[in-house]
Amino acid sequence: MKKTQNAKHRTKDSDDMKPEYRFDYSKARPNRFANRMKGCVIVVLDPDVSKVFTTPDSVNTALRAFISAMPKLAKQKTHAK
Repeated sequence: MKKTQNAKHRTKDSDDMKPEYRFDYSKARPNRFANRMKGCVIVVLDPDVSKVFTTPDSVNTALRAFISAMPKLAKQKTHAK
């Protein structure tokens, strides 16, 4: 069977976003993964920094080294919060 122009037209329409969407809040459910994110802080790295620090472990290692090199007075102020 030969594909027609209607088939091409349908795929193009499915990629377009509607100007407005109606969300049915009565069907909403709590996020079951939300508890996993408690205590986490999300930080966005600049592209040049993310090329160097490619994993969370590499970022944490560098930050811990930086913290250990800080003067003790500065460390006490950060822990007081």
